[in-house]
Amino acid sequence: MKLATYNVNGVNGRLPILLKWLEETRPDVACLQELKAPQEKFPIEAIEAAGYHAIWHGQKQWNGVAVLARNGIEVKEVGRGLPGDPEDVQSRYIEALVSGILICCIYLPNGNPAPGPKFDYKLKWFERLTVRAKQLLEFKIPVVLMGDFNVMPTELDVYKPERWMDDALFRTETREAFHKLLAQGWTDAIRTLYPTEKIYTFWDYFRNAYSRDAGLRIDHFLLNGELKGRLKAGGVDKHVRGWEKTSDHAPVWIDLDV
Repeated sequence: MKLATYNVNGVNGRLPILLKWLEETRPDVACLQELKAPQEKFPIEAIEAAGYHAIWHGQKQWNGVAVLARNGIEVKEVGRGLPGDPEDVQSRYIEALVSGILICCIYLPNGNPAPGPKFDYKLKWFERLTVRAKQLLEFKIPVVLMGDFNVMPTELDVYKPERWMDDALFRTETREAFHKLLAQGWTDAIRTLYPTEKIYTFWDYFRNAYSRDAGLRIDHFLLNGELKGRLKAGGVDKHVRGWEKTSDHAPVWIDLDV
């Protein structure tokens, strides 16, 4: 089974890019982040015409997440919104059961500028995710946390660590939160497959970052114990980042034994 995650950075504005990628790679399941579309504006007709059905949690600006599954693969929504704060209305999290796997699609807050209120919100959101992740481990079913975590876990995950020390994505508090999550028993799938290589998933739009490969690894798959032994392969569809008018992220994927 091929799982993919892709921060599309505007699902309607970049719909041709998304559809081209889906046609080219045909993932069984794809999680999308940063839809930038309210619930009623999600392009479900175009998604269905491409051979997929979906559940989604929309929001007009910046946020929004979705889970797509190829036709013939059932996707059932389990819950939307990260538990722990009933006043948090940002659309950053959705859970779906797909072929016996609990898919948790995540768009973790960016947190910049740091320090400040946005960074505080990022860390509190991370705390809530850690609590939810511990609950999910108790279910004893296959679970994957996947999406845009807005975290560079180690110096290997950023092209020039010294330039990012004060950024919310690389601050000590952020990396500690990520490693606290991993310590519960989650496996970082891409780093497991590429333990010593610089693997990037994001290149910003400035300073020719993509052409210089000045990237960051901020999109992740975390597998629980029931899934880590099924991991076969994975990678980044880096070439998609080079397409015209594309997202600043590239799709990331893993293959699991069925």
